[in-house]
Amino acid sequence: MRQRIRRRLVLVHPFIFLVSFAGRQNKRFVFNATEFPEEEEYDYIIVGGGTAGCPLAATLSEEYRVLLLERGGQPSEYRSLATQDGFLPTIMNVDAYRSPAQGFTSEDGVRNARGRVLGGSSAINAGFYSRAHPGFFEKGGWDMALVNRSYEWVESAVAFKPSVRTWQQAVRDGLLAANITPYNGYTVEHLVGTKIGASTFDGRGRRHSSVNLLAYARRTNIRVAVHATVEKILLSPVSVENTSSSTWLWEEAKQEAYGVVYRDQQGFHHRALIRRNGGEVILCAGALGSPQLLLLSGIGPASHLSFWGIPPAHNLPDVGQSVVDNPRVSVSILSPFPLRSALIQTVGIPPSGSAFIEAASNVLPFSSYLASPFLPLFLPIRLSIATLMAKVASPRSRGTLRLASTDARDNPSVRFNYFSQPADLASCAEGVRLLARVMASESMSPFKFVDRFGNSGFRFVGPRLPANLSDNGEIADFCRRAVTTIWHYHGGCLVGKVVDRQYRVFGVSSLRVVDSSTFSVSPGTNPQATVMMLGRYVGKRLIERRRANASHRSLQRFNS
Repeated sequence: MRQRIRRRLVLVHPFIFLVSFAGRQNKRFVFNATEFPEEEEYDYIIVGGGTAGCPLAATLSEEYRVLLLERGGQPSEYRSLATQDGFLPTIMNVDAYRSPAQGFTSEDGVRNARGRVLGGSSAINAGFYSRAHPGFFEKGGWDMALVNRSYEWVESAVAFKPSVRTWQQAVRDGLLAANITPYNGYTVEHLVGTKIGASTFDGRGRRHSSVNLLAYARRTNIRVAVHATVEKILLSPVSVENTSSSTWLWEEAKQEAYGVVYRDQQGFHHRALIRRNGGEVILCAGALGSPQLLLLSGIGPASHLSFWGIPPAHNLPDVGQSVVDNPRVSVSILSPFPLRSALIQTVGIPPSGSAFIEAASNVLPFSSYLASPFLPLFLPIRLSIATLMAKVASPRSRGTLRLASTDARDNPSVRFNYFSQPADLASCAEGVRLLARVMASESMSPFKFVDRFGNSGFRFVGPRLPANLSDNGEIADFCRRAVTTIWHYHGGCLVGKVVDRQYRVFGVSSLRVVDSSTFSVSPGTNPQATVMMLGRYVGKRLIERRRANASHRSLQRFNS
């Protein structure tokens, strides 16, 4: 009953709920890591309070004692995270000390960012919310009824119908003119054609993220430590003695996780240990953080671990392999008139599914000034940039992740190998041609400037589309030259390679990975909905299985 009331509050009064949770409720269980004891026991230790970690922790806390460890601070520490206007300043400020977005540059030379705040990348992103494409669930033994219930649970707190204005409307009409049909209206489903997706920014423009899902937690069962950097998973060899006592050991296990070591802001170390009654360590640190922590703990390719002087605990060669980023190419134009910040709302999904078209408008995070001969003062002008982008939906190019140091605070070294597979260039070329068709539509006319001779045209900011769209070589050159990220990287701990279908790490008991590092493909136009769903999904499965096991043991004792 209490949960139903909370859900109704989210739907009817989202702004009040957000302020209430951020300002009062979370103080009951969110603390700075410096306030935690030197050693403490929990049923579940979740590493990474991000897109998957928050819903997983909230779910498991319904029945078990949970510790959620987040290396960053709370969103309330950073004003730029609250609204859409703060998106660009946050992403551009990635190199600042303790910023909520930690920047990194891949070995390909493309700048990127990862979340470093409670809520993870769901607290710094563009806010687009859309479920996975149906093909994402074709393999893996998903319980689709639970998948849908998990999506609905997430959406009750973080998904809102956006108000579509100016640029997003023009792009919608341009996509339909480019024959990206049918028009599906507003929907959270992944459907071929043009649609308006949900947003994690509510009607008042306030951001919601996976942090809001912590409102569903059982507060007496959960503790959240911020500014807590996990440095190592504690492992011990599997022995006959502890094999019989653990519910979750499996035959292939050579090591068993029994806790983690984390460091607080003041440099002091803490140990969090799991109880020997089926407890687990679960990594939700993302596509960079989870494989990195496995490597730092001695789980990964033995040769790479030895290079860094890390004693190999378990040789697992596929850790850090098959890391993928969805490449993006885009064109940006200066708007002749002011636009509101409107991050991704309109999406075009062509029948081929090889490239998705998305759009955004931003107010530049600085002011330009125009001197007027008629006024003694300078007039401030807010410059508005409108962007149209094409995302390669399912790139075949695969990269690798390796340690760059043995300090968990540092970024690992990652190479995505953009366009190393010819099929990816073909998908990018299709996306470029779709961009050109949209830009040529009548709906784009209001965004052209007219010079004194009556000629009209766009004022581009950055690269222009290739002049000859029939020249595959010219388009390929444009794709390589203009490639940027859309922050949808994934892989590094793939299902079937590093973890099994229950997300258990091969060869190590009491250890799972539950985040986008387990994905072999991006689940749709934007992965955050599915990553949040995954946290809820796995949490419910764990609770159900532990209940079933407890009932089975009770029946055995009764029969004996």
